[in-house]
Amino acid sequence: MKIRQITPAIGAEISGVHLGEASRDPSLFAAIKAALLAHKVLFFRRQDITRAEHVALAGRFGKLEDHPVAGSDPEHPGLVRIYRSDNPHSYENNYHCDGLWRPNPAMGAVLRCIECPEIGGDTIWVNMVKAYEELSEDIRQKIVGLRARASIEHSFGAVMTAEARAKLAQEHPSVEHPVVRTHPETGEKILFVGAGFSTHFTNYSTPANVRHGIDKAPGASLLLNYLISRATIPEYQVRWSWQQGDVAVWDNRCTQHYALNDYWPAPRKMERAGIVGDIPY
Repeated sequence: MKIRQITPAIGAEISGVHLGEASRDPSLFAAIKAALLAHKVLFFRRQDITRAEHVALAGRFGKLEDHPVAGSDPEHPGLVRIYRSDNPHSYENNYHCDGLWRPNPAMGAVLRCIECPEIGGDTIWVNMVKAYEELSEDIRQKIVGLRARASIEHSFGAVMTAEARAKLAQEHPSVEHPVVRTHPETGEKILFVGAGFSTHFTNYSTPANVRHGIDKAPGASLLLNYLISRATIPEYQVRWSWQQGDVAVWDNRCTQHYALNDYWPAPRKMERAGIVGDIPY
C-alpha cells in the first residue's frame, strides 16, 4: 500500500490496494482508516469491486444509512444511486456536509464512479479543520458556544409540492448542531456549518451580541454566511477528476464537498454508501 499526498491541506491517493480485499482483511482496513484520519479523504483509482464489496467496505466503518429522498439499492441496503443522466438539476453542487440535517450526520462515505463524462464532473473536498484553525482569534471567540439550525426542508424539499415538503419536514424536523464541533477520534476542532443545510444561529441573540435590531438577524446572517464561505477557500481544498471505477472515501465529520454540475448533457453515475455518524458535540 502506497500513499501519495495530493495537497498540503487534504487528500491522498492510495495505490497497491484492492478494496474488495480491504473489505475482508482487518489489518488492511485498519491501515486505510489510519490514512483516512490523517488525510481526511482518500482516492483509489480504477477499483474493480462488486456492490457487495462496496457496502462491505463501508460497513467496516459502521452501520450504513438510508436516504429519505434518494433511497437505496433494493438488493444492497445503504447503497444510494446518484445517477445524473436525464435531468440537469443537481443537489450536490454546493459545499455541504452529508446529512447535516440529521441529529447524527454521516460519519463518512464510500463513493464509487460507475460512469463519468469525458470532461467535467469533478468533486472538491474541503478540510474544515483548517477552515476553523485559520479563523481570526476574535471570530473564534465570537462563535464559542454558538449553535446553528440545519434542515432538509429547504434543500431537497424545495422542488416538492407544499404537501410533500411539509411531510418531509415532519418526518425529518430541523436539528441544532454546534457551530464548532470536536472530532471524536482526533480531538480536532471543526467548523461545522454548510451552505447546503445550515439556516440560522439558534442562540445568537444575546445581550453580548445584540445592541440594536440590525445586530440581530442581519448581523447573525452576515456572520453565518462568512463562516459558510470558508469552505470555498482553495488552500483548504483538493479536487478530484474521476475515472470509471475510481473510489473516494471521506471523513464527513471534518470535511465538506462539492460535486461540480458542469457536464450536462453527458451522464454521470455514482454510487455512495453513507455511514451512520455520532451526535456532534
